[in-house]
Formats: sequence, structure tokens, C-alpha cells
Amino acid sequence: MITSARNQLTGTVSAITAGAVNDEIEITLPNGKALIATITHSSVQYLDLKRGGEAIAFIKAPWVILTAADTGLRFSARNQFAGNVKAVVKGAVNSEVTVEIDATMSLVSVITNESVNGLKLKEGDAVTALVKASSIVIATRA
Repeated sequence: MITSARNQLTGTVSAITAGAVNDEIEITLPNGKALIATITHSSVQYLDLKRGGEAIAFIKAPWVILTAADTGLRFSARNQFAGNVKAVVKGAVNSEVTVEIDATMSLVSVITNESVNGLKLKEGDAVTALVKASSIVIATRA
């Protein structure tokens, strides 16, 4: 499967909490970290999501928000991954920032150059990658 989503994380569905419109899906990644996604109940049915089944989470790079690790703030984003900047590739307007969460997982974020400069991001810096649960697209294999 080829997609334009820079972040593709495969894991095991560990919980499904049904809601009136949206369901909350918890996916346990191979490194043991949990990823939370909210998708419509009809999508859960269409994808035939079941606890113990495989799911693939797609997260477009612009949907990954970065913050300095030491902000002292709490965020409403359900998915918060501490890591270190592995690379910063600057473009004319935006930069691509790769964050290494651990030896098995990285996330790519696309943020403005102004944000890179404001956060003074450079390789090795500690950051937190934030992803809203509603910004995750779930897929299963046919």
C-alpha cells in the first residue's frame, strides 16, 4: 500500500469504546505505546475492527504538532510522544522535522520555518509530538 501519509503505524487493536457517533480506538504499537484514534462507529463496522486485530494508523505530517519538552503545559491532544529531533529539513516556507520516539518509532512533522525558529529546533533537542485522536485515519488489510 502506498499513500502520501508520512506516518504509518501498525499495531494491534487493544480496546474499542463505542460512542453515539464516534468510537475511540486504542491501538497498541510494537513498542508498547498506545495510540488513540476517534473514528465514526460506521467506520469501525466497515473496517471490521475487533480487539486483537491489526490496524494501521495514518497520520499526515502537518497533523503532528511539536512542542518543546519543557513547556510546563498540559495539552488536550490524546497522543503525546516524547522524543528527540533526528533531522530538520528546511524548505522555503515549511520544515520537515523527524522526531525519533524510540529505536522502533519515528514521527515526521511539517511545521512552518517560523515555528522551527521559535522553538530553536535542532538535531538532538527533546520535543513532544502531539497528535489529536481525530487526526488519525485507520485502515485494515482487505
